Amino acid sequence: MNKIVTILDSMDYGPSPEEDSHVRAWLTRHGGRFGQFIGGRLTKPDGTTFEVRNPADGELLAEVAEAGEAEVEAAVKAATSAFKSWSALSGTERARHLYAIARQVQKHARFLAVLETLDNGKPIRETRDIDVPLVARHFYHHAGWAELRDDEFPGHAPAGVCGQIIPWNFPLLMLAWKVAPALAAGCTVVLKSAEHTPLTALAFAELCAEAGLPAGVFNLVNGGGTTGALVAGHPGLAKLAFTGSTEVGRLLRRQTAGSGKKLSLELGGKSPFIVFDSADIDAAVEGVVDAIWFNQGEVCCAGSRALVQEGIADRFHAKLRARMERLRVGSPLDKSTDIGAVVAPVQIASIRAKVEAGVAEGATLWQPSWADEAFARATEKGCFFPPSLFTGVSPASALAQEEIFGPVLVSMTFRTPGEAVTLANNSRYGLAASIWSQNLDVAFDAARKVKAGVVWINSTNLFDAAVGFGGYKESGFGREGGREGMLEYLVPAWEKKARPVPAGKALPAPVPVDGDAGPGSVSASLDRTVKLYIGGRQMRPDSGYSYPVLDPKGRLITEAGWGSRKDIRNAVEAARKADAWSDMTGHARAQVLWFLAENLELRAAEFAARIDRMTGVGSKQATREVAASVARIVHYAARADKHDGRVRAPQGRMLALALPEPFEVIGISCPDEAPLLGFVSLVAPAIAMGNRVVVTPSQHHPLAACDLYQVLDTSDVPDGVVNIVTGDRDQLAVVMARHDDIAACWYAGSADGSAMVERESAGNLKATWVNHGKARDWHDPAQGQGEEFLFRATRIKSIWTPFGV
Repeated sequence: MNKIVTILDSMDYGPSPEEDSHVRAWLTRHGGRFGQFIGGRLTKPDGTTFEVRNPADGELLAEVAEAGEAEVEAAVKAATSAFKSWSALSGTERARHLYAIARQVQKHARFLAVLETLDNGKPIRETRDIDVPLVARHFYHHAGWAELRDDEFPGHAPAGVCGQIIPWNFPLLMLAWKVAPALAAGCTVVLKSAEHTPLTALAFAELCAEAGLPAGVFNLVNGGGTTGALVAGHPGLAKLAFTGSTEVGRLLRRQTAGSGKKLSLELGGKSPFIVFDSADIDAAVEGVVDAIWFNQGEVCCAGSRALVQEGIADRFHAKLRARMERLRVGSPLDKSTDIGAVVAPVQIASIRAKVEAGVAEGATLWQPSWADEAFARATEKGCFFPPSLFTGVSPASALAQEEIFGPVLVSMTFRTPGEAVTLANNSRYGLAASIWSQNLDVAFDAARKVKAGVVWINSTNLFDAAVGFGGYKESGFGREGGREGMLEYLVPAWEKKARPVPAGKALPAPVPVDGDAGPGSVSASLDRTVKLYIGGRQMRPDSGYSYPVLDPKGRLITEAGWGSRKDIRNAVEAARKADAWSDMTGHARAQVLWFLAENLELRAAEFAARIDRMTGVGSKQATREVAASVARIVHYAARADKHDGRVRAPQGRMLALALPEPFEVIGISCPDEAPLLGFVSLVAPAIAMGNRVVVTPSQHHPLAACDLYQVLDTSDVPDGVVNIVTGDRDQLAVVMARHDDIAACWYAGSADGSAMVERESAGNLKATWVNHGKARDWHDPAQGQGEEFLFRATRIKSIWTPFGV
């Protein structure tokens, strides 16, 4: 028996098991078998079932029916039927329902925590103290958004029926992240649980019924990848939200391309954990524990790449090894356990294979002394893996680049802050980062430069419903939580009644026009060669071809350059070199935009004549379009220094800054209609927010944009900020969608072109904004300008920082 003095000397903890009899009774009540939750009730577990086992010991917990086509169809039908009445409820009525769900979660908190631990394998301390309280927090928070939706998001409507697919690492919390904003927005839901961990979702469904949520508002289907594909591919969905692997994210991007579904993806990560020599080393070591050994390292934003400044690396690693010796791996229901069980045998096998490959590569593996044969024998019935540290790792190695999704830390060193940022950004992922320094100048400078959607300063793995979460690059797009998370489930109300874009004519071939076309208005004077505009210079197209620009009667006006893949490549290179534009203040960019508007207005008559000549709309309409274009530039000049971030206080002595950052390089494909106004309406908000653009103007009426070359030159727009490549819109859009150095693509054209952009963007998972072949009235301020454009031109970076400690 341990004596007090011995315990104080060894700091050992005795066993402290959590009671699980009430969860066992619940499983028994259902006979250990579950179906789906459709239309407000649980179905019988007919057909094919899959086993759900406790990862700590392999015990069979339940059998769950796998949803097939019929079940998914029934769930979508129930959600569609419920949408009309649910979306018609007042904000207060929806808020009451979300509040009731939050109360049910709190009343059954211990039950849910134990069930989650049995199902997933994570320690009871985490489910009890982190997961379940955050679930309740999300429903409380979004009850407020339900009440405020119409005031805070005027002119918006709920997207419709939403499909949601969640992972197994945070089964109940990921459910809350997705379901709460959807219901608050007025959407209904068909959610697919993770195959390894469906039990808390089933318990949540019962709580929804107990709370009085109307039938069909929340529907749950269970199964694996086949079921997920049925949900994602269902034509009755208006929105799909997915959290999971990058590989599956790519499949979903391709599967949903052209369907008209809104899509948000929260995918993988290989997040840097940067420790500067000015850090509190002991605090940083504890931060590592929370960064990579929280939830067994099965966290998409886990700080799995430690970057440590050379001068303190030896001390840091020595302290880290000593701390690892004290970590406890064992029964997840033991309240003294630090690291529980990995979710399933297939996952433990994946972790072991990646660790063995890292050793074979030559990296140095260190594990605690207790991670020996005795530990292996004691844990052989469960999926346990000891905390592990790799050093001597190359930045290009698989260990440093690929997600392990287990309790494995890879550590490298750096010399200067600049090198730290370079190493941190040397990843295809960009989900999160953790930065440790007592010098806040150093910390915030790194936080702004790291390409990640969430940055924690002197902290890690903090979450709150008020703070947006999501990634950059191949970590996906879209946000969950906060104001930005609500926008994922809303659409501009006018879109619901939008008409299709009129079918366009094929672009004339880059050959001389037929003799019947006639000379049009071309005079016998010296021919004006319309070139491309790249890096502040007029340039001939690489192809050497030009195509005819015709008036409405088919007569030749002039010829424009036939842009190609190489021209897009050159334009992207020029845009990347203009990075100083992104670093300018909003005020400085506003001054340039004001100057641009002033110079365009000075040449209004010339631009109006050009528009009339190309389109035949008449002098009055052409003059109106130029005036609207000037006003639009003024609008975004006014917005440039006002679309700023928000400060949130999610915890005591903790601030979270929501900073809208530019995508940097955006590819834009402009519509044929309103050739000047459509161009300006897309380019102006993009550059106002600090982006540089590669833009293809109206393919049939490009001259209005080409006439802007001189206006741009005389308006202090830096070289490379606006690059214009004329030619076939869809051919050039394919190139931009595939280009790895273009972070977002906007497309206004045909339905087929929209589908193509979404499909081809799957390679690097860039954000896309397409019109799905629907027409937009560019003269209507509700459709042609405003917050929607600024939201699409930026991505929120959430920076968490403690204060007063």
